[in-house]
Amino acid sequence: MGILIKPIITEKITSQSEKFNRYGFIVNKEANKLEIKAAIEKMYGVKVDSVNTQQYIGKVKSRNTTRGLAVGRVNRNKKAIVTLKKGEVIDFYASI
Repeated sequence: MGILIKPIITEKITSQSEKFNRYGFIVNKEANKLEIKAAIEKMYGVKVDSVNTQQYIGKVKSRNTTRGLAVGRVNRNKKAIVTLKKGEVIDFYASI
């Protein structure tokens, strides 16, 4: 499995990309900041200024069903917020 799993395309991340040139990615849990930086520079051909990472633990979710209470867990993941150098842009919709 690669280092980058998928980009995060939410309203908050999109507004940060327009104002502060920051992009979000879901990454492999074992990847460090240097590996994430190298993977983004190789995949998108841009220069990365900084990388911030966040670990999310899986939350326990429950809901009521006709058969009783159903309990499950949301998967754990790691998020990377990447700041690009001035003038660099990632276009996620270019290949569509």
